[in-house]
Order: sequence, then structure tokens, then C-alpha cells
Amino acid sequence: MFDSLSDRLQGTIKRLRGQSRLTEENVQETIREVRKALLEADVALPVVREFIARVKERAVGQEVLSSLTPGQALVKVVNDELIAVMGEGNDDLNLNVQPPAVILMAGLQGAGKTTTVGKLSRWLTERRDKKVMVASCDVYRPAAIRQLETVAGEVGAEFFPSDAGQDPVDIARAALEQARKQHRDVLIIDTAGRLHVDAEMMDEIRRLHEALNPAETLFVVDSMTGQDAANTAKAFNDALALTGVVLTKADGDARGGAALSVRHITGKPIKFLGMGEKTTALEPFHPDRVASRILGMGDVVSLVEEATREVDQGKAEKLARKIKKGKSFDLEDLRDQLGQMSKMGGVNSLLEKLPGTSDLPDAIKNKAHDKDMGRMVAIINSMTPKERRHPEIIKGRRKRRIAAGSGTQVQDVNRLLKQHMQMSKMVKQFSKGGMNKMMKSLKGRMPGGRMPF
Repeated sequence: MFDSLSDRLQGTIKRLRGQSRLTEENVQETIREVRKALLEADVALPVVREFIARVKERAVGQEVLSSLTPGQALVKVVNDELIAVMGEGNDDLNLNVQPPAVILMAGLQGAGKTTTVGKLSRWLTERRDKKVMVASCDVYRPAAIRQLETVAGEVGAEFFPSDAGQDPVDIARAALEQARKQHRDVLIIDTAGRLHVDAEMMDEIRRLHEALNPAETLFVVDSMTGQDAANTAKAFNDALALTGVVLTKADGDARGGAALSVRHITGKPIKFLGMGEKTTALEPFHPDRVASRILGMGDVVSLVEEATREVDQGKAEKLARKIKKGKSFDLEDLRDQLGQMSKMGGVNSLLEKLPGTSDLPDAIKNKAHDKDMGRMVAIINSMTPKERRHPEIIKGRRKRRIAAGSGTQVQDVNRLLKQHMQMSKMVKQFSKGGMNKMMKSLKGRMPGGRMPF
């Protein structure tokens, strides 16, 4: 997300960082470039105007021009204003009500409402330890009801059945009554979408809102529609008391115009980002962390949170003890590490959150594909337990068998074995306290080829 905006802003600001002195003239030039970058990212014009006015006011003042590090001071100004535009902090869900807390989902057809209901159910179950029930009031598309039933089964939420012959308000009231009887903590209501905003749609969702008195009314919108997303959210907010916005398909949005426009235009906070198709791909929206990513400063806080959640601590400790005893880092260990990385969103997700990776050459970043991880796991799975524990025995005939079993080429097997050997050496150095040596080794290898994941 934000790839194009991030590249433009980083390139513009980088030119100032090394300068010992800023003048009003080169600050103005930078601000023009920032304005152009925002417009190209499809940020709404009123948002761009206000953003630029605030940056300009602070940048040409003493705060920047008299700073000992003016380039860095300007970066801080841009960072602060990005946070201000998107909201000062994460707005949590308001669930401090008499159970069940009702969450009403609104949005246009195709925005990803039903998938988001599943993701939110999983998030509430795993992160908040809530018992969740879901119900569909989309009586116009029977497939939507079946889809929600499937998703509910996948994430472990209770599904309240409904059918196309019922009135949406009757479904909602019956679901609320059932949720009370089952002592559910949260009831999420999926509503019908249209291809565009119309009076009938608004009237229906208003009736649902009156019948349910929801604790949260979330507007789900496709972030790839740019500033149109913000305008559609405003139309809904004018008709309905929204409490927040969920931006879906954010992983495919290279511009970021929606994220930078929604809060300003609607006055409502972005509460979540949908970052992929998996039911785990939902992230609370933290404006400060997003601003940091845009400016290439990474997002270490989110990375640590993901590691704490997703990494199997038992396996990590077992591997640490094994290495400490002087045993080698074998291919089964590598497979486990690849699995942990996949749980954390894959290589690209990790690179996005690590500080400084924006400065890596494209030739290196482009080689860090999650498909490569899948291929590596397939190759390792095609080996025998003995081969995984003793990779040195894998020679010509074994390589051909492993390649055939994994649907790859012998050169892919050779590449994996080479990468494993490099990683094994680094782990060995690390176990002996050679952190500096390991980092130098890693830095030396990166420009020459694939990253040794």
C-alpha cells in the first residue's frame, strides 16, 4: 500500500535531508512536489489543499529553517501532518455496552463486506476473546447468505440462518434475540449492497439501524477507488450515523488516496485495513504507523506485535536450545522458519515494516517473492526426513527425485541448498555471539542475489 506515494515523498524529502541549510525557496519547491505526489495518489483536492497549507505554515517558519537538521525537521513536519490528516490514533471498537454489542456493516456491492465480517469475527474471537454471532440481511443475493455461512464456519463464529423470502429487519431482530439467548458477546450484521447509493438502500439500512441501535456502524469501502471511497463514505454518513470506516483491498492500493481522504471528508475514523484475502488479513488502523511506512521509516511496533502473536514461542525456544548445543540448523528448521514468516504476512509484508528497506535496490526487493517461499517449502516437503536432517547427503539422483516430486527444477533444489547453507552459517555465527559478523555477511550477500530467507 502507498507504494507510489511513498516513493515520491521519500524521493522529494531525501534531497533535503543532506542539506545543511534550507531556504524558503527550496522548501517551496519541496512543498510543490509533495502536493503533486498527493494529487497523483488520488487524494481529494480539499484534503491536499489543507495538508499543504499546514505543512507550508510550519515549514517556512522557525521550526524548520532554524533547526540544526532542517531536512529531518521537515520530515517530522510532513510526518506529523500525515498523522493529523488520518487521525491522531487508533479508534477502537466500542464494545462497552450490554451484550450482545451489535456491529452493523454497510457498504456498496463488491466492497468486501461479507469477507470483512468474517475477518472481524476472527479478530474479535482471537484478539478480544469474544463469542461472536453473524447474520446476513442481504435477501437480494442468496449467494451472499451462503458465503457468510461458509466464512462463519471457517472463523468459528455462530451463524444465524436467514433466507431470501424474509424481511431484513425481521432477520436482524430474530438474530439479536438469538444472540441474547446464547449469551453472545458480539452480533455482526451483514447488510445488502448496491452498485451505487440509492434511496431504497439508504431507507433499508436506516430501518435496520433503528431496530438494532448498534454499538458500531462500520462503512466498508474498497480503498482502490481512491477519493471516490471517501465521497461514498460521506454519502452514507449523511444518511446514517457511522462510527467508523473499514478500508478493504488496501494491499492492492498503491496510491493510498482513500486512507488520506476518508477522515477529513467524513469526520469518521478509519478503524481497520483489509490487507488480503485470508481471514487473518485485518489490521487495526494506526495513523502514526501508516505515516511512518509512507515515509520509509518502517513499522517496527506492528512487526513486533505480529511476531508476538504469530511466532510459535515453543518452537523458537527449542531451536535456540538446539543451536546453543552446537547442533546444525537443518532443513526442517528452515521449513519452520518459512512457515512462521508466512504467518506474519510473508516477505513483502516484513520488508514493508522494516526501517530502511525502502532504500534497497529494486533488483533485490523484486526478488523477495512469497511464491519463492512456497516453492522452497514444496522442495523441502519432497525430501525424506533423513535428507532434511542431513542435507549434505543430497546429491545428483536425490536432487532429481526431489525436483520431480516438488514440480521444480534441479537448479531450484541447488538454489535452496545454497541458501540453506548460507543461513546455517549465519545462525552458527549468531550462536557464537558474532552478531556483527552475521550482519556484515548478510549485507555483503544481498546485492549479489536473492535475500537468504
